[in-house]
Amino acid sequence: MTKITIAGATLNQTPLDWKHNVSNILAAVNEAKRQKVDILCFPELCITGYGCEDLFLTNWLTAEAWKQLNAIVPHCDNIAVCVGLPVRMNDKTYNGVCVIVNQRILGVTLKQNLANDGVHYEPRWFLPWKAGEVADLVIEGNPIRVGDLTYETRGVTFGFEICEDAWSKVRPGHNLRKKGVDIILNPSASHFALGKSTAREKEVIIDGSKMFDCVYLFVNHLGNEAGRMIYDGDIVIGQRGTLLAVNRRLSFRPFNLLAVTVDTTDASKSQIQAPTDGRERNEEFARAASLALYDYLRKSKARGFVLSLSGGADSSCCTVLVSEMVKRASAELGWEAFWTSLGYDHKKSPKSVQPAIKVLLTCAYQSTQHSSEATRHAAEGLATSVGAEFFAWSIDTQTAQNTRTIEEVIGRPLTWDQDDIAMQNIQARSRSPIIWLLANIKRSILLTTSNRSEGDVGYATMDGDTSGSLAPLAGIDKPFILQWLAWAEVHLNYQALRAVNKLEPTAELRPTGQSQSDEKDLMPYVVLSEIERLAILGRQSPVQVFDQLKGKHHPAQLKAWIRKYFVLWAANQWKRERFAPSFHFDDFNVDPRSWCRFPILSGGFEEELAQLDSRAN
Repeated sequence: MTKITIAGATLNQTPLDWKHNVSNILAAVNEAKRQKVDILCFPELCITGYGCEDLFLTNWLTAEAWKQLNAIVPHCDNIAVCVGLPVRMNDKTYNGVCVIVNQRILGVTLKQNLANDGVHYEPRWFLPWKAGEVADLVIEGNPIRVGDLTYETRGVTFGFEICEDAWSKVRPGHNLRKKGVDIILNPSASHFALGKSTAREKEVIIDGSKMFDCVYLFVNHLGNEAGRMIYDGDIVIGQRGTLLAVNRRLSFRPFNLLAVTVDTTDASKSQIQAPTDGRERNEEFARAASLALYDYLRKSKARGFVLSLSGGADSSCCTVLVSEMVKRASAELGWEAFWTSLGYDHKKSPKSVQPAIKVLLTCAYQSTQHSSEATRHAAEGLATSVGAEFFAWSIDTQTAQNTRTIEEVIGRPLTWDQDDIAMQNIQARSRSPIIWLLANIKRSILLTTSNRSEGDVGYATMDGDTSGSLAPLAGIDKPFILQWLAWAEVHLNYQALRAVNKLEPTAELRPTGQSQSDEKDLMPYVVLSEIERLAILGRQSPVQVFDQLKGKHHPAQLKAWIRKYFVLWAANQWKRERFAPSFHFDDFNVDPRSWCRFPILSGGFEEELAQLDSRAN
């Protein structure tokens, strides 16, 4: 038999949500059987969820995972199903994929290469399995073969590369080719980053299927599983260097299934499906952010979002993304399913976007005496246009009261010449208690709007504009946000963004006559991003950054910008440690919890900056 129908099923799982996770698995199994699939592969660790973190070190988690697996086995009749779960042996945990054929467990393949870079810390929880080794695992008195295994069903043989296995220099696929397998399955938890799916498709599936002379199926997790990472729900099937089918990614559904009938001996007879998934970068960001917000809202069981809408780029971006979440999720799921998934009564579900946003998003413009009519107009215009509930109030009374109190304590008046930063910060901090109060009353998630560029240099008031429980934009840089808003104005038809896009980024915390702007306080955002990419992603020293950029900017000015960046970076690690959780959108971020760790206290690059100062232009 050379023709066989294979499928991947992407799942939107939640760590430790056993009922939900198993329900998604069984729904996908039933759909696969309805489509007469012969081999069905799920993502790695799909029973527990990939994001269980240190719970993978416990005995009880893996025991419960096996219990849930046993509930799945009886449903796998007349089909081969591959299910990911942790495996505990000799007080060590391994990352495994269990193969069930016709209601019988054939074995468990264990992951050989562990992800240990960027957002991944797998060696903290798992041990890698050695290539070529096989062992017996006794579960409830029954021995189960585990390790480096291959399998056979319906006349074809198959084996596994599990996520990082396919990115390693020593890929299990080389040994699988020597064994003559027909199909390689890759169950993954490959985090989302802009543009990553294109590279993954070529390097893992197209190149892998050609290199190993086989059919290759990749299946990824879907959605915002545990709070920070987004998974795109990619399912890709290739054969001997030819792309056969690609799933539409970033779906709001609990699972998606992609099935293809392949001929393992004659690739010309395999089914080819035309791709329908888009890769344009701005649209990809809109889709990923919308899905991340939707999952965070429903999984946290909050009732909506609240944000302080200043009329500037960042808060306006958050407003548009919540609007897009409502539009896209309701369009894919239908109004009743969308509304009930958020915990609301289906009988009261709205039937259009603006009434839904009125319930789910509350925006407040919190003005000071230094706020401009232009930002007030931009904020109210945008909130009204999307349908959000909008409030406006002044915080001058709170700011004045706090200022008078400290003036009495220190025995002198505060002045802009002597107390510039303190007088800016007290305004930002005076906004925090009242917006938190509103969020608590509404049982909603308070969004903080800081972006990654500001996080780099600490250009944010701690317990002020950083107040919130979720920071949707903290993983993306300011230049991207600015150009995305211009794109959204035209391509997503947010005409109210025209007023926002005309404004120069400013905190509006100094007196109007001082012409405050973010780029005057810092440096051009484009330059900041250039330095950031070299210093953080490229891990280069101040001198190395200068050597890379010296042809693009005046040498003396460039040195000043680089110095400011590194000094502010070192001084503000304590702020980054306290930022609200953020989504991972790019190929790097500055979140110390997920990507970039740096000491809170350090020498501040003093010697490195001295070398920069002495560097010839």
